[in-house]
Amino acid sequence: MPAGAGSFALNDLSGFLSRRASVIPGLGLTLGYTVLYLSLIVLIPLSALFIKAATAPWEYVWETVTSPRVLAAFRLSLSASLIAALINTVFGFAVAWMLVRYAIPARRIVDAIVDLPFALPTAVSGIALTTIYAPNGWIGQWLEPWGIKTAFSPLGVAIALTFIGLPFVVRTVQPALEDLDLELEEAAASLGASRWQSFRRVILPAVFPALLTGFALAFARALGEYGSVVFIAGNMPMRTEIVPLLILVKLEQYDLVGATAIAAAMLVLSFVLLLAINGLQWWSGSCHRAKT
Repeated sequence: MPAGAGSFALNDLSGFLSRRASVIPGLGLTLGYTVLYLSLIVLIPLSALFIKAATAPWEYVWETVTSPRVLAAFRLSLSASLIAALINTVFGFAVAWMLVRYAIPARRIVDAIVDLPFALPTAVSGIALTTIYAPNGWIGQWLEPWGIKTAFSPLGVAIALTFIGLPFVVRTVQPALEDLDLELEEAAASLGASRWQSFRRVILPAVFPALLTGFALAFARALGEYGSVVFIAGNMPMRTEIVPLLILVKLEQYDLVGATAIAAAMLVLSFVLLLAINGLQWWSGSCHRAKT
């Protein structure tokens, strides 16, 4: 065999295998399908939203978005979504930890219950939460004597958003905990680290990017939630009215421009917040890779 023929044969074989391994069409065709799909599903509808809002005079759009009722709805939606996402970040991590680290009885049942907010219609969950937390409900009747009003209050909004956001944190953190090497914790313990030190310096840095992703998903889901909130909120202007409901009210009043203006402002605000969270996630991931 001539010199170098073996290397040529290996190169041909590796090239053939790499071509056979690609079951998806080439980059150009795949990129074209991707751009077309995203344009039809995401870009064109969102562009139409901004184009419709731009048809109105700028003064009218600004007056609509900065009206006291709209600002109150934005404050409630953002604050309740943030509180719900933070609560889900803490307790979602605890639920994921329990499912991964402990062989509890009926683990599969608990694992399935976590996904219930995914499958349950939001209107059904809203009615159920309202029934439970109403002043005469199973839980609300015990809170009412203490002056704690849950249903038809901002607290009820936060409860509903917490309910629908929990699975996003659990399902994002759970794979990260499963992939976490237990030998790292054992090595930290052998070096004299306490449980809190092992958690803070070994476990938390490893799962923090996934935890931040779960927080972002729960926060984004809560911002646009409508069905589970509309019943328990009471929909009182300036008090318990969320932005999605206010958009629907504008549509019912045939104020299409006002509805699109509020929706466009909500979209821009949500995009900026999610971009900041993704930037923080990228930064934390880069720091973790640099340390390892």
